[in-house]
Amino acid sequence: MILTVTPNPSLDRTYELRDLTRGAVLRATGDRVDPGGKGINVSRAVAAAGHRTVAVAPLGGPEGALLARLLGEHGIEAAGVPIAGSTRVNITLVEPDGTLTKVNATGPEITESEAETLLETVRTRSSDTDWIACCGSLPRGLPPEWYAELVARSHRAGARIALDSSGAALLAALPERPDVIKPNAEELSEAVGRPLATVGDAVKAAEELRGRGARAVLASLGADGQLLVDASGTYFASARVETVRSNVGAGDASLAGFLAAGGSGRSALAAAVAHGAAAVQLPGSVMPTPADVDLSSVVTTTDIPLDRVLTEPAP
Repeated sequence: MILTVTPNPSLDRTYELRDLTRGAVLRATGDRVDPGGKGINVSRAVAAAGHRTVAVAPLGGPEGALLARLLGEHGIEAAGVPIAGSTRVNITLVEPDGTLTKVNATGPEITESEAETLLETVRTRSSDTDWIACCGSLPRGLPPEWYAELVARSHRAGARIALDSSGAALLAALPERPDVIKPNAEELSEAVGRPLATVGDAVKAAEELRGRGARAVLASLGADGQLLVDASGTYFASARVETVRSNVGAGDASLAGFLAAGGSGRSALAAAVAHGAAAVQLPGSVMPTPADVDLSSVVTTTDIPLDRVLTEPAP
């Protein structure tokens, strides 16, 4: 069972357009609404793969009620923490060539008592978990150290922690030794304070974050593939993708695949890449089912292409 924690969840509305013209009245060719937020996306991917998952999140207003109902429809048990504010709504506009325009709302402000209730809910619901996945940005009201406190409390309870965040929240949590962190190339670059131009640069950055506390680093390099750097070594994997339809939630699907496959080693890395590759070929933030995942398309190796220039170098 995988428990997810999403401090700033959302309702994600996706509109598919023939073209995007500023100032025009546009008619969507397709639309959908999904429960959103990085941790909730991980739960959706875990549920789609046929595993049990519980989603812990602050929920407020009619938007929060709809989000809880949608989670149930996806086969996810919602452990909602009532808050005074309203759950945010994010908008994604998708053009035929796969170009995405996203508008993400700020979200509600979490009070000190709501933040403590959120931590306590994680504790009470995590007794039978295989992994706790803590994902996404922190909403207003939660300090950067909030994830560090969550990691520390969860470790004291004997749980394994995967952290997918960035910036100050990620750096503050490293001394608490999260079991795995999952930055993308840009977040990896930000964490070490320098640009990353090659796969070799990304490997060095991941090793540096391990030296600062992370037990394992699962780094997404976009179209170039993914790295896993842990105590057993360094692995690289990539997969063929025929058509990119939407990359919304692809990283979250990748983390779900990694954790569901055990959360360590090259086989888990292969599952991560296969789930991410499947997700980008689906519309909106639809999560892949086992029928969508093609492990045979993944190439995993310890022969890292260190000199390979990243397709989109991190700034």
